[in-house]
Amino acid sequence: MKPITILLAAAIALPIVYSRASAQVCGNDVFLGQLSANPFLADSTANKFGAFGSPYSSVSVNNSFGAFGNPYAATSVSNPYTTSAPKIIAADGQYLGRLSANPYAPDSISNPYGKYGSPYSPTSINNPYSQYGSPYSPISPNNPYATQAPVLCGDED
Repeated sequence: MKPITILLAAAIALPIVYSRASAQVCGNDVFLGQLSANPFLADSTANKFGAFGSPYSSVSVNNSFGAFGNPYAATSVSNPYTTSAPKIIAADGQYLGRLSANPYAPDSISNPYGKYGSPYSPTSINNPYSQYGSPYSPISPNNPYATQAPVLCGDED
């Protein structure tokens, strides 16, 4: 009975502890949740009922009127001209570029010739064979079951 109680407590506490630690990764920047395909993860950008996935939250990249989802905001993921889109930081601390629609920015994940957007780069979330882009990796945003997905950090306005 005791091992089950300990496992249950660990299963409940681990996501909470990881969430707090991931918020500290951003330092002075704004914590924008975890870039994840997991809709059940509390801090996931895919969780439409959570603070970071809701289309109504001010800290959501899915809010088309907010600072991080508005196509005209300088810090937005959907602005095709921005160079200040949110940074993507992997669970292991690796910088993975910026979540940006700008295909010409050197650190944009939308730049197919850049280090972070190329489908052949080892640090690209677009590379299905890298640990950061694989649908099976526990630290990939493309894994719908990942619990250690990368963190998004937005620049202060």
